[in-house]
Amino acid sequence: MKTKKIISVLLTLAVASSVFIGCGSKEDTKTEGNTSGEKVTLKMSVWDKDKTAYLQPVIDAYKAQNENVDIELVDISSAEYQDKLSVMLSGGSDDIDIITVKDTPGYSSMVNKGQLEPLTSYIEKDKVNLNLYSGTTEQMTIDNELYSLPFRSDFWVLYYNKDLFDKAGVEYPTNDMTWKQYEELARKMTSGSGAEAVYGSHYHTWRSTVQLPAVLDGKNSIIQEDYSFLKPFYEMVLGMQKDKVVMDYGSLKTGSIHYSGVFENEQIAMLPMGSWYIGTVIASHDKGTADMNWGIVKYPHADGVEPGTTVGTITSLGINSKSSKKDAAWDFIKFFSGEEGAKVVANSGTLPAIKTDSIVDTIAGTKGFPTDANSKEALNTVKTYLEMPVDSKSALIEIILNEEHDLIMTGSVDIDAGLKEMANRVKEELNK
Repeated sequence: MKTKKIISVLLTLAVASSVFIGCGSKEDTKTEGNTSGEKVTLKMSVWDKDKTAYLQPVIDAYKAQNENVDIELVDISSAEYQDKLSVMLSGGSDDIDIITVKDTPGYSSMVNKGQLEPLTSYIEKDKVNLNLYSGTTEQMTIDNELYSLPFRSDFWVLYYNKDLFDKAGVEYPTNDMTWKQYEELARKMTSGSGAEAVYGSHYHTWRSTVQLPAVLDGKNSIIQEDYSFLKPFYEMVLGMQKDKVVMDYGSLKTGSIHYSGVFENEQIAMLPMGSWYIGTVIASHDKGTADMNWGIVKYPHADGVEPGTTVGTITSLGINSKSSKKDAAWDFIKFFSGEEGAKVVANSGTLPAIKTDSIVDTIAGTKGFPTDANSKEALNTVKTYLEMPVDSKSALIEIILNEEHDLIMTGSVDIDAGLKEMANRVKEELNK
């Protein structure tokens, strides 16, 4: 009996020990990520993966260094991305480890709901140099915490048609133009009428085309309680519209006319637009649907503001706060958002968030990119302000700004009345 009792105790201890060791091993897999040597599968939310050229190359480059890690993409349509992602995360599921953050309203929403893991401790531990991100990470910081790292950054530049400038005998735009100089150049490049009309520039129907130049001096934000600072830019654009220097906003809206069509059909001499359009122009040339000689220069700037100051959007990566593989997820995010990942993204013809000299060389060396020095220099930025600041009310404020912009641009209200109503509505929303 005594022997049986001893054996029983030993068996109990052995079972307890194995459970303890097993639990420890499982926890190691969670916290050590891909450094544990065990196979790890990370699920990453993305949109329209088959149309995103850089995704698989970045994954392949990471796997070449981390054979024990698999990245499984959870594909969601672009139009439904934020809504579907929100539903998936709302139940506290850890089915997704890495979250691709599409825009700042989505970022703000997920931070407010506690769905994104704070990254500051990871960043400090691995000594990630945030200065490489041109000031965007500072604008994404909430209460001294950063919840995602940018890997892609599109910013506004000025496209122009070299053929039209050559035909008019007018010098090309430069990388150092104020908005006043830009307007003068647009008026100079306006000619003809009817089917032969050439418009000096173009404003797409987004509110950002008119409003964003006003924030380049750093004195105002697109989210505040007074919008009188936007008045000079509405006056400039409506004046150009009245004088047929740019196309009529109402006609563009009702006709659903896209900026790419009028630029590639050589109806406009200049086009303020985001860097995302570079790839489209190159593709149009490859397909034979466009053949004009084109270039880009830096976005025009306010008086006293350094050339290369611009506005833009970022795409970033965060960790699901409920993920059981946070360290492994961070390791992939660090690679994707870092200089190694940036090189891979650049090789796909997409602008990464980090733009070192070698990365700018890669983009400028892409087949079809303009070969002139000014176009390459236009890729260098000194400061990038976010199109929409990080704010819990940003999605609702975006709706207000769009609605009031539409009324001003169609002449339904005058500029002062429209900006006053814009301010009243935003103030009411901020104070709820």
